[in-house]
Amino acid sequence: MTDVRLSARKLTKRFGGLAAVNDVSIDLWHNRIHAVIGPNGAGKSTLTNLLSGDLPPTSGSVILGGQDITGWAPEAISRQGLGRSYQKTNIFLPFSVWDNVRLAAQSRDAQQPWNPLQWLQNATKSVAAHARSTRAIALSGLENRANAIAGTISHGEQRQLEIAMTLATEPQVLLLDEPLAGMGVAEAERMVTLLLQLKKNHAMLLVEHDMDAVFTLADHLTVMVNGQVIASGTPADVRADAGVQAAYLGEEHLP
Repeated sequence: MTDVRLSARKLTKRFGGLAAVNDVSIDLWHNRIHAVIGPNGAGKSTLTNLLSGDLPPTSGSVILGGQDITGWAPEAISRQGLGRSYQKTNIFLPFSVWDNVRLAAQSRDAQQPWNPLQWLQNATKSVAAHARSTRAIALSGLENRANAIAGTISHGEQRQLEIAMTLATEPQVLLLDEPLAGMGVAEAERMVTLLLQLKKNHAMLLVEHDMDAVFTLADHLTVMVNGQVIASGTPADVRADAGVQAAYLGEEHLP
């Protein structure tokens, strides 16, 4: 169906004799959040790295927006329409919120060979990058913090900033790795609200340990253990799966 924005088939990543990800297939749909959960070492971050191009797969394929991007560099995949946030915030602390987002917006433009009209092209790109930055800051809820130095804002606001930087590249697909990590209750609630707003215009993959947030946000859940998928379905299906409870969640972890 046309609403599938990213499709991965039979992805495998081996490090020597270890299969960190083993024969994993996943689809990301527009206006849906697909959460991947599992214990530490399950292969969640490795899977995310395979989708974003940070790691090349040993085998398997990734299709983004109808284009086979298997083996592409992360920068090329980003320009094809994929945005990613990381477990650790990846921002420039001495720069303002605005400058961080503006740099991300400019990174969307591929480098072009010099030509006599380059100054005009650069001016046009500058206007477009400014517009992308303005939209991204508004979407992420940081309009009142645009001039603040990134190193002085709260941890939750820094996570919002990283998402704003991702949005500034105008992605179709968002890969979010632990976006609620280290947050207090109020910050986590704001992030959940933000992610629900963003899903309206994106396909989203969410890797997250906060089970309350996962079951609030996810339209679809995939459970990984030891590099393999042991269950995939709606949150209700996964919650009721005895194999999932035994291997990972346990009844005490279910919201």
